[in-house]
Amino acid sequence: MTLPNIQTKRAALKNYGSGSYLASDVTVLLDMVDKDAVADVPVSQKEALIQSGQRHYSDMLTLEQAPTAKHEQLYIQALEQGSTRTATDIAHLSHTLHQVFQQNVSDEHPLVLVSLVRAGLPIGVLLQRALSDTDSSYHLPSVHYGISIIRDRGLDPVALQMLLEAYPNSPVIFVDGWTGKGAIYQELARSLETFSDSTHVNFANIFHQGANVIPLLTLADPAGVAWLAASEEDWLIPSGLLNSTVSGLISRSLYTEPSSGLHRSVFYDDLIEVDHSLAFIERIDAVRRALATTPARLPTYQQPRYQTAALIETLAADYHIVNRNRIKPTIAEATRAILRRDPERILLATAEHPDTILLRHLCAQRNITISVLGDKILPYQAITLIKQRSQDT
Repeated sequence: MTLPNIQTKRAALKNYGSGSYLASDVTVLLDMVDKDAVADVPVSQKEALIQSGQRHYSDMLTLEQAPTAKHEQLYIQALEQGSTRTATDIAHLSHTLHQVFQQNVSDEHPLVLVSLVRAGLPIGVLLQRALSDTDSSYHLPSVHYGISIIRDRGLDPVALQMLLEAYPNSPVIFVDGWTGKGAIYQELARSLETFSDSTHVNFANIFHQGANVIPLLTLADPAGVAWLAASEEDWLIPSGLLNSTVSGLISRSLYTEPSSGLHRSVFYDDLIEVDHSLAFIERIDAVRRALATTPARLPTYQQPRYQTAALIETLAADYHIVNRNRIKPTIAEATRAILRRDPERILLATAEHPDTILLRHLCAQRNITISVLGDKILPYQAITLIKQRSQDT
């Protein structure tokens, strides 16, 4: 039976919002702040501040604007092209979670899905919808939360502690959209080190797949670091082509010292009319429910393989890049980097690959150099190299 104090802690979590998703889809453990209270830093200025070390990227935002008509059109095309694959991947992932956890979770002690804000949110919502589907073969008691993770600063410890106290007997799975170089995996692993002692009260919540096994789930895992992923391919994940307008209208998270509370975020209420977040979920979930194929159990990995680490090192040497943060691999990350950062050039595996249409369109708009390198950058289809704005350290 759930103890009264645990029920109280779970009830308190409901005080937090869900962005533009349904309350039943996710609870996002972020302190939402008004965008008027956040400095809107131009991209070029932000880049110089980040690279010089004067400011951390999580201390400032470049406020999002509505996507252009062309951008919207290309997103819709990607959704048409990728709906069945996304839905099939979600079914395989859900089936695998069911197989792994069906004996260990219950309504009292559900599986806790923790999406990493923002790219993890759409995938986590789709998984929550699938696991909640009592008509499916993979129905599983689960709850879904979104929390912030920030490169160099880690997972929000306040948010994680709130979840561990509310669900002390539940296994936790961390959900992200895709992996690029594996940097977020490493950040997650560092953040979870404190729980790695088998005598820690929350050891079993985190390391339920074995000591030192980080339970990270992604839709795509080109870097080869996830415990569970639908594939290791770099493909056109539709939710990777937009920012807040497919992620609950939530901004990239802003850092807050743990003593001051949760990490912060902006809710883009001015973008409600162009928000695709719920429509994306409804579309993929409907396709999943109509699938005729039987879901398969996917392989899981105890340790990361870092299968692209040598490639990243080669690119860093070839382009004289000391700071690996300037290398943004995968179609999704390369596209987001063009929209949010100051790119120097784009590397493509194939000149006319249909999955890079938006990327090439954005490059033409901004006169960004494209280099086609063929097999040299596989498994990635695209990589953005960020322009050096200060002494690279």
